[in-house]
Amino acid sequence: MWNMRVAILGCGYVGLELGRRLTAAGHEVVGVRRSEAGAAAIERAGFDAIRADVTDAEALTAVPAVDTVVYAASAGERGVEPARTVYVTGLQTAIDHFGGRDEPPSRFVYTSSTGVYGDHEGAWVDETTPLDPETERERVLVEAERLALSRPAEYGIDGSVVRFAGLYGPDRYRIERYLTGPVTEGYLNVIHRDDAAGTVAYLLEHDLGRDEVVLAVDDEPVSRWTFADWLADECGVERPSKVARPDQKGSVDEETSAEEETDASRRLRADKRCSNAKLRELGYDLTYPTFREGYRETIGAYRAGE
Repeated sequence: MWNMRVAILGCGYVGLELGRRLTAAGHEVVGVRRSEAGAAAIERAGFDAIRADVTDAEALTAVPAVDTVVYAASAGERGVEPARTVYVTGLQTAIDHFGGRDEPPSRFVYTSSTGVYGDHEGAWVDETTPLDPETERERVLVEAERLALSRPAEYGIDGSVVRFAGLYGPDRYRIERYLTGPVTEGYLNVIHRDDAAGTVAYLLEHDLGRDEVVLAVDDEPVSRWTFADWLADECGVERPSKVARPDQKGSVDEETSAEEETDASRRLRADKRCSNAKLRELGYDLTYPTFREGYRETIGAYRAGE
């Protein structure tokens, strides 16, 4: 296996785990965060940290020469403008900066969201499903994906998009919101943090997914009502109350908020089932194939009163 030099821009929840995995496999990794606290978290994870704002090309000069750039920055704030600043302006700045170097990377990976799909009324979606954004935030997300696939090619770089479903895992299980209710009907599409990072690492180490979109989601989209009842039973508590899904079409994924309406109403209207057939065909073996395996540890902690 060849040793890669990888820069992870916006090295947060998934990026830290990705960096840990790549470092353990013998690759050279540098994580980039804007804040001092973020840089400290990278160092605790065991690899090099650089403080830089992804929207500042001059600041990115501090990042050493790399073979691959993973753009995993998040907006951090709600609303269209913060999203556009990070997902479009920052992404373009990073692509142009690294593409303009004397020694540019060969690959640029952008981590996106299943929020690009919007509402499909429970139907299955995959990488071939046409994207038809209905809101400004959706249009920003879709614009970022198109930028990530097209602009690197102007510099002879292969662009890739890894489209994450709702992320969960350490510090993000959020079981109380399902145990207390009310729970709105519709499908959950999720992926454990470790498998989100594992997907990116797998694609990089096996040189797969260049100039493509890969949907990163587990094996089993599940009804929120079914999930909530299962979780309550496993935790040994009463099943929560249920409410019907709003009639209006929505636009964003389970873990994505929008400015036009409340986070909850927007999320609960976005109903679809995401397929991981392509990810499976590429050969990735999920550590947590379904929510059952992924929530086992936190359920044990809940029952133990931890």
